[in-house]
Amino acid sequence: MLPTTQSQSLQLQARDLNILTGLFESRVMTAGHVSILYFDDRRDATQKRLWKLKASGLIAERKRKAYEPAVLSLTNKALTILRERGILSEYPQLLPSSLERRGQVSALTLKHELEVMDVKAAFHAAVRKMEGFTIEEFSTWPLLYQFVTTGSRNGSDAPIKPDGFIRIHEKETDGGVSEHALYLELDRSSQTQDMLAERATSYLEYYRSGGFAIENGGSRAQYKEYPFRSLFIFRNAERRNNMAERLLRKSLPILTLVYLSTFDEVKADPLGPIWIRPLDYREATKGTPFDPLARREQFGYKRQTAREIHVESKVKKIPLLA
Repeated sequence: MLPTTQSQSLQLQARDLNILTGLFESRVMTAGHVSILYFDDRRDATQKRLWKLKASGLIAERKRKAYEPAVLSLTNKALTILRERGILSEYPQLLPSSLERRGQVSALTLKHELEVMDVKAAFHAAVRKMEGFTIEEFSTWPLLYQFVTTGSRNGSDAPIKPDGFIRIHEKETDGGVSEHALYLELDRSSQTQDMLAERATSYLEYYRSGGFAIENGGSRAQYKEYPFRSLFIFRNAERRNNMAERLLRKSLPILTLVYLSTFDEVKADPLGPIWIRPLDYREATKGTPFDPLARREQFGYKRQTAREIHVESKVKKIPLLA
């Protein structure tokens, strides 16, 4: 039953609490996201339960235009329930005013937040079809997995706040379990290639310095025993290819830590052969006019349609969990 402080007749189920907790962490979702994440994509069942949660004052809808999907968020009433149930104690402690502000997603960031949720829903739908694989964790609250490196240009500490962090468990034939740890970065149109390349360098430093190993219970010397991959998802193949070139041209090239793909490909099949590493890009362009290591870097941006056609036809894309 609801806490005594609530005058609601709705009996909260475990799944209801999962939905409310998920909304607390992600801040916004659509009914489509809720359906995939919590109802095995059963749309009718999703709509019926969401109607009850809205009628009980636990979930609200943002104002929208008629052609836009409804965007869901938590109400203060729902936050009170999560707090009384002790669920919020598992998250960073924020003042009530900070909690309210956190739920107020600006129009400028709303599209990005929903795209992150599109990716999360796509991963859950894909992993559900894979025997022996489970998503143990998929967090979209950057504060929970931010880390600090000295990878910025001026050498000062630079906090990196990923768009998401994923742990996928794979059951081995001998009964053991292996883990795939993945950081998520979604390209924003406001981010320059230099900014993205710096973020990739920060991930490499976080791995090589043993920061990730320490965060997961190991020591700095054991960093090789705690691998992870950084998934960079771009608006189009052109920006993906530009990023691959930047990473190959760095004084310390990044070859395999970073996986690159496009938003449309990830939404369609995030586990399929849609990913390229800078290493794969290097092999696809070696000995061609598009080889980034054999030609001088251009100043001022010029579109390279011939390059995109060549890379798309020659690059060997790989599945994520191969």
